[in-house]
Amino acid sequence: MVLVLVIGDMHIPYRKAALPQKFKKLLVPGKIQHILCTGNLCLRETHDYLKNIASDVHIVRGDFDTNPSYPEQKVVTVGQFKIGLIHGHQVVPWGDHDAIATIRRQLDVDVMISGHTHKLEAYEKDGKFYINPGSVTGAYSALERDPVPAFILMDIQSNTLVTYVYSLANDDMEVKKIEFKKAQPDREE
Repeated sequence: MVLVLVIGDMHIPYRKAALPQKFKKLLVPGKIQHILCTGNLCLRETHDYLKNIASDVHIVRGDFDTNPSYPEQKVVTVGQFKIGLIHGHQVVPWGDHDAIATIRRQLDVDVMISGHTHKLEAYEKDGKFYINPGSVTGAYSALERDPVPAFILMDIQSNTLVTYVYSLANDDMEVKKIEFKKAQPDREE
């Protein structure tokens, strides 16, 4: 079992002061192996907080990030899955599923992660899996005035990706489970 935290659009301290306390209680060191972040951390302290949770942290640059070392896009392999990571401000129109699918094909990945809209999404399309973790702090955006704080935890086991979607509405924690199986290449007998 390999646990991967998918998180992003924190906007600390500009749009929200901190992560929700209920999320902080779950996101503790020693349990998560990888973190994939869609950016907009805004502060070095937020980066350091993520590095405290897991040593393997991958961050792409959001439109509010000033760290020039964060790339625009990244491909990470975890187990049998190639995972593409972008912030999402490059997608026109923002959040457009077809435009995101085009980027997924260009990166040649099994899972495409994007953010920017602050709208939580996890869905399968054409045998591939797409994730937008939303905003972990519930920070507002041009597209979502009052988003629900959310993050995603992926459990990768062989060719199966079990996605746990955590959201916090009215201070009530909700967890949904979505399973995605990577198609295996046909083997010649």
